[in-house]
Amino acid sequence: MSILITGATGQLGTKIIEKLAEIIPPEQLIAGVRDPQKAEYLQPLGVQIRIVDYDQPETLEEAFTGVSRLLLISSSNTDDGIRYVQHSHVIEAAKKAKVEHFLYTSFAFPKPGADPQHNVHLRTEQAILDSGLNYTFLRNALYTDFAGVLGLNEALASGELITAPGDWVFNTVTRRDLALGTASILASSDHKNAIYELTASETWDFRQLAVVLSEIAGQPVVHKQDAGVQHWIYPFLSRLDTASTSQDLERFVGGPLLSLKESIIPFIRSTAD
Repeated sequence: MSILITGATGQLGTKIIEKLAEIIPPEQLIAGVRDPQKAEYLQPLGVQIRIVDYDQPETLEEAFTGVSRLLLISSSNTDDGIRYVQHSHVIEAAKKAKVEHFLYTSFAFPKPGADPQHNVHLRTEQAILDSGLNYTFLRNALYTDFAGVLGLNEALASGELITAPGDWVFNTVTRRDLALGTASILASSDHKNAIYELTASETWDFRQLAVVLSEIAGQPVVHKQDAGVQHWIYPFLSRLDTASTSQDLERFVGGPLLSLKESIIPFIRSTAD
């Protein structure tokens, strides 16, 4: 058995590789990367390194030869048209290389009736279905560190967390928990032709975030809504289903996910430095 992770030097890919190396023989792992130098630290572990460049389809079929399970971590390109073309290159090469099981990091709880042509994740899922490959769709929730754009450090200093009005709730997760859950799935021979919604099992809201900030600050931080708050994050959030929840990720992690406080403390520290 061999497992290949694309985007293996990215933030999520790195964590998945590290977790997998703890539970299966590292020589069964393949790091698919654009720049092999960035993955050199994996060589002492016994992890194979292969060039996988979404924009160079000629590199892909050879890279995927002999691979039992392939995880396509969705492209980080900001143009969804380019992203879909990149994903298509990977899917076609996987089919030609006769990959046994194709896994894809999609996005959690797509809105019912959404047009796949206007949703790169649904469009990619459909392309995988059309390919005839055995698949698993790992529909990942929004990362909790989106909260970093909300002015957390300013809230700690001022005692006020000010947000746009609305009944906002969030099913967000950390890369740490997604990596744990994804590694568990990849290490198993099950899960073919399955779809998992990898979200938190309970939502949180801005009031709860203010409580956590109060605990961190050691003094009250209150949540206030202000119609004058203008930020790109709110229109973005309004297009997502951040309210639906699932037990899938907790099941694969094997226990509770990181708490909201645990999730944001490292982020606050890094932005405060």
